[in-house]
Amino acid sequence: MKLPIFLYGSGVLREHAAEADLEKKDEIRQLIADMKETLAYADGCGLAAPQVGVPLRILIVDGRELVETYPYLKDFQRVMINPVVTHESESQCEYSEGCLSVPGIYAEVKRPDRITVEYLDEDFRKVTEEFDKFACRMVQHELDHLDGRMFVDRVAPIRRKMIARKLASISHGKVSARYKTKID
Repeated sequence: MKLPIFLYGSGVLREHAAEADLEKKDEIRQLIADMKETLAYADGCGLAAPQVGVPLRILIVDGRELVETYPYLKDFQRVMINPVVTHESESQCEYSEGCLSVPGIYAEVKRPDRITVEYLDEDFRKVTEEFDKFACRMVQHELDHLDGRMFVDRVAPIRRKMIARKLASISHGKVSARYKTKID
């Protein structure tokens, strides 16, 4: 089922998400299926459960549609349940980021260029994986959502000032998106 994507200004996007209860595997599987359908419909490359109004530590990243720009992402799709960053590099890189919860706004954001994450995959198997390049960027962006942060919180102060009016408009529902949105 396609779920509405919560927009900037929604309280759920600022909550620290709770760990998913592994005793509720059927509910988790359904949420993941709904998130995958929602992400595909919205034509995004990542989605965290809080973005669909569910404050749980679950995210999806999917770089397969970016293969023309980033050929190494041709088979890159991950579901992460209860992810934890165990290492991040001191070296950083800067990329332009956007977000389904902040339609129409893009900004340069600095982040570590390599991280290691422990998580459960969609089959509830424990995985430890290192990410770099744009895959690392996608994972970090979605991990921020699980901690109540958004990419606009990480932009330079001058850029933040420049987009303040647009952010205020989004938080009041004055935005156009090709997918179903919601503000709580």
